Amino acid sequence: MSQTVNADPAELAKFSEQAHRWWDPDSEFGPLHHINPLRLQWIDGLAGLAGKQVLDVGCGGGILADSMARKGAQVLGIDLADKALRVAQLHAMEAGTENVEYRLSSAETLAAAQPESFDVVTCMEMLEHVPDPSSVVQACARLVKPGGWVFFSTINRNPKAFLYGIVGAEYLLNLLPRGTHEYLKLIRPSELAAWSRSAGLQLVQARGMEYNPLTRRYWLSGDTSVNYLMGTRKV
Repeated sequence: MSQTVNADPAELAKFSEQAHRWWDPDSEFGPLHHINPLRLQWIDGLAGLAGKQVLDVGCGGGILADSMARKGAQVLGIDLADKALRVAQLHAMEAGTENVEYRLSSAETLAAAQPESFDVVTCMEMLEHVPDPSSVVQACARLVKPGGWVFFSTINRNPKAFLYGIVGAEYLLNLLPRGTHEYLKLIRPSELAAWSRSAGLQLVQARGMEYNPLTRRYWLSGDTSVNYLMGTRKV
């Protein structure tokens, strides 16, 4: 892989190996299926997806991209994991989802080719998997139109996030495969907010995502100490 591509080959290989299970809600991707309605409702509530040109960066198997298209958006999903993209394309065909397409591309490459082309850009559960997350934030800012929305989600970096997001989720509850996240790659909200400001994005709303392992219920809250989402707008 070219050294100029902002991607970790080991991360791409990991997600490609799991790609065929992406749409199985009982697989390791189950948590994405459970949290997707929360993410979708939050994004739609702020940005109003119907009729919008939307880009999903790091779309994987297309769980969020597909649901945004079903809300009436025209969606492009991009990723560098080829197998996951093929799974996303196949699912769109089988489910008859219109207004969604998938492309093998990095955010940086697309930003150079199509700046200010999208009303909404989403980048969910992806920043903690790339070598230079600030470069992705910059690319997302370039891709969105002035006044448009950019949404991020990732995991905080602190002892609680290590305990809940890695030890708990990967080793005790088996919600995610072991090795999904590396602690040093996790991102504090202050860091993400600073990168966003540097890219010309203004923070509008930050929300935490919590999980009760007894009831298996997820919900959004004001607690950003572990999983969190950020909604920003291009100034």
